[in-house]
Amino acid sequence: MSQVLLEMRGITKTFPGVKALDNVQLTLKEGRVMALMGENGAGKSTLMKVMFGIYERDCGTIRYKGELVEFHGAKESLEAGISMIHQELSPVLHRSIAENIWLGREPLKGPLKLIDHDKMYRDTEELLAKLDLKLDPRIHMSELTVATMQMVEIAKAISYNSKIIIMDEPTSALTDKEVDHLFEIIEMLKSRGVAVVYISHKMDEIFRICDDITVFRDGCYIGEREAKDTNHDELVQMMVGRDLGDVFPPPTAKPGKTRLEVKNLSVDGAFSNISFKLHEGEILGIAGLVGAGRTELIETLFGVRQKDYGEIWINGENVEIRTPQDAISHKMAFLTEDRRHSGLYLMLDIFANTSIAHLDAYRNKVVNVLDVRKMRSDSENHCKQLQVKTPHMNETIDNLSGGNQQKVLLARWMLTKPDILFLDEPTRGIDVGAKSEIYKLMRLLTGMGKSLVMISSELPEVMGMSDRILVMHEGKLKGAMDGHEATQEKIMSVALT
Repeated sequence: MSQVLLEMRGITKTFPGVKALDNVQLTLKEGRVMALMGENGAGKSTLMKVMFGIYERDCGTIRYKGELVEFHGAKESLEAGISMIHQELSPVLHRSIAENIWLGREPLKGPLKLIDHDKMYRDTEELLAKLDLKLDPRIHMSELTVATMQMVEIAKAISYNSKIIIMDEPTSALTDKEVDHLFEIIEMLKSRGVAVVYISHKMDEIFRICDDITVFRDGCYIGEREAKDTNHDELVQMMVGRDLGDVFPPPTAKPGKTRLEVKNLSVDGAFSNISFKLHEGEILGIAGLVGAGRTELIETLFGVRQKDYGEIWINGENVEIRTPQDAISHKMAFLTEDRRHSGLYLMLDIFANTSIAHLDAYRNKVVNVLDVRKMRSDSENHCKQLQVKTPHMNETIDNLSGGNQQKVLLARWMLTKPDILFLDEPTRGIDVGAKSEIYKLMRLLTGMGKSLVMISSELPEVMGMSDRILVMHEGKLKGAMDGHEATQEKIMSVALT
């Protein structure tokens, strides 16, 4: 039997206007992976920040290695052997991999205590080699992909020789091959007696890598199960407290006339000669492996990138879209893949983040002032419709969970009353309950005649929500198929032919 390594009991944490944790508990054992599950806003990340010393709990006890402990900040928890890989990465981009891994604890030499760069690079090479990560320690983080940055963060956590490692959505930016590599690392950590806390909304990963599962809902502890003794349906019921029914709602409208037509669109080095049509009331899914050029295509249609060749037609009119402002004026909206870096204004409140894309609609042309009361009313209505969990609209957006941040972005674009919505990974990092709500909203929008283009790396999502599917690979459009005829095998076969 595995030994108990850490116990949290009766943990409560309150923020102004909301009780984030209400008398919750968690038990971690040596050499086992504990999945921590729940909807966005359930309190998972808050509990981890309490464990890690970022937040001070209101009440409750933490017992580590049999002793009552009180961590005052991340430094103390790291020194005690607890490390955390955060969902939102924050690397020092213009420093090397080695400097990021050993930041604040660089090896020193000589009486002047200068940084021993040679030793730091040697130690980094040894660490990366143990994890089979073929990376040059001298490369700046700014030159890496998000997925590679994630692997560097994992290496950094392991470098502390921690007994507990918290992984918050560690695979959100990883390819299938990289996920396999991560799971090999986790198995290695288990063999060394390390306890891993694994936060993820991906059920297949939970049942593949986790030994135990703890479920939270609305800041409360719901229960614990061994992974082998439960199933998908029971976990969903525990997480949301209700039956979600069919995950993917059926179509509410038949596609109508052509709204958007793309002819031979090309961007050097990204994609070439892409042509397709998008109809009223249609969800057009775009599938493909990482690096297929899907995001680059949507960014070009929205004016984030400049095309090198090709035409864009909207409602039968040839249009030039050079900036996002041009796209918005043509009733387009774009939910970006990386909400924190290219979607949200993290230091602003919910109200500002919701209304910022549609200010001109509330401007009095005579006196040139904004109708703030109408803006606030519309923003609140859309956030309520999307069930954003927040005590008030003045809450800083950075304080919300990832799923609620995504809902605020959707509310922003709904305020612009778009006809065409580009959704790039719309449910990344979102729990099953919030996913169901977003799927229903997407079908509601098509029922209103809106046209949606959805990029997703989750093939079940592409197949379940798309009326038609385009398949891209290495910047080329490889084929198209009806959504109801698609299978994962067909999509991958088209992509790789």
